[in-house]
Amino acid sequence: MHRVVIADDHEIVRKGLAETLRSLGDCEIAGEACDGLETIAMAKALEPHLLLLDAAMPYARGIEVFSEIKRWNPKIMVAVVTGFTSAATLAQWLDAGVDGLFLKSCEELELRKGLRTILSGGQYICEASARILEQRPEAIQLTGREREVLALITNGLRNVEIGERLCISAKTVEKHRTSLMAKVGVQSLPALLTFALREGLLDEHRQL
Repeated sequence: MHRVVIADDHEIVRKGLAETLRSLGDCEIAGEACDGLETIAMAKALEPHLLLLDAAMPYARGIEVFSEIKRWNPKIMVAVVTGFTSAATLAQWLDAGVDGLFLKSCEELELRKGLRTILSGGQYICEASARILEQRPEAIQLTGREREVLALITNGLRNVEIGERLCISAKTVEKHRTSLMAKVGVQSLPALLTFALREGLLDEHRQL
């Protein structure tokens, strides 16, 4: 039997994944975790064959959880199940070396097929993720300061407040905001926030 740990901060997702795993016939649910720190502790204590990992949970970023678990025990297979559809974010997981990559929107039949492939020692990237990666546009390059300003904008801060945080003038903040919109190709704050969400630039605990 393959021991599996499921890590997701949404109970309904954990239950759905557990049902799919049980349907395979040779998997047992060793444990369920609802945040990043609990996931790391559970993986170390239970030493599962496979970890199904949500890309964004409270207390520890998904990529940090993955890195810590792989550093501690490289033999644990990790498949990411995510709601992110950003090509940049998906590519980051592939570059990190995950054993599987699934979108939460993928069909159960494909999930079972992918899990079988992973448990047999292969790597599986769901079809929807593969299409997104194939159509990946040229990456938009933001400066470090632009990223700082964008992060504070998404937290609802005004130009004056951002300026106080970064020790720059409100006028300079406005210039960065204008530059961000031009690079992204949007003309409104909601569109800029949509871009930040899609590209995984918001705080992860606020995402899917």
